[in-house]
Amino acid sequence: MKVAYYKGCLASLSAKELDTSTQALAPKLGIELDELESVTCCGAGDIHEAEPDYYLHLNARILAYAEATGCDTLMTICNVCTLNLRQANHQLQGDEALRIRVSENLEKVGAPPYGGSVEVKHLLWLIAEGDGYEKLKQVAHKGLKGLKVAPFYGCQILRPSKLLGFEDPDRPHSLEAIIEACGGEAIDYPAKIKCCGFPIIQAREETALGELIQPIQQSIEAGADAMVTPCPLCHLSLDAWQSKLERQTGERFRMPILHLSQLVGVAAGLDDSELKFKRHVVSVEPVLEKIEAP
Repeated sequence: MKVAYYKGCLASLSAKELDTSTQALAPKLGIELDELESVTCCGAGDIHEAEPDYYLHLNARILAYAEATGCDTLMTICNVCTLNLRQANHQLQGDEALRIRVSENLEKVGAPPYGGSVEVKHLLWLIAEGDGYEKLKQVAHKGLKGLKVAPFYGCQILRPSKLLGFEDPDRPHSLEAIIEACGGEAIDYPAKIKCCGFPIIQAREETALGELIQPIQQSIEAGADAMVTPCPLCHLSLDAWQSKLERQTGERFRMPILHLSQLVGVAAGLDDSELKFKRHVVSVEPVLEKIEAP
């Protein structure tokens, strides 16, 4: 499968390990990446709230460049990018006059027009759809050797379900199935579908940390060795802000947080140079030691 690959902002900057592990893993999954280079940030929720028409053009430009590759699918690796691009795509595909107006504006600034033929899919969905789990069992030849992994979906890959719609937003199972296909044990806990607190951390840090502590505490209490998330913003919250939680609560959590591509990459035997775990704030060494243990 050849897809247009949009890595977004974080995988280009603070979460480069997400991009390198995705690029290394994709060929093993039978996915050929055509990386988009002349694109910008999707604008997240901020631009959507402040300047909805500018937001629409911003995302239409990304969709147009994806369409220009000749690919039917635009692959994302971020929950926020997935929601924003699918939301814009829904508007553009459902309103021809709007799409024509936006396309004309894109052409004025040297971008290709958008014909509405692209579908936006997260890497998680591409792994999970069809016979993906069976293929994953073959790819994950190294396996996770009984590692107990707590999935954290976050909110923007599940809701609103009318725009995302890959699985039941209240009872998702794709991450659990991926963990198990890789030889790990999926740990269930209530907060796996909650918000990580990232959108409000600057304005209301105490409230954001109140959201963040729930999945970390619950996964620890459930016996997880690590957590995995398909979103770099959730990863940033769960990994980098554990120190904030420790200062606030006086507790020591030390819960390793893996990107989805890293978890599958470990099971598939990717090299350390491709996984780049040293970029994490919370050490992943306990996870690697457990997998390597006889």
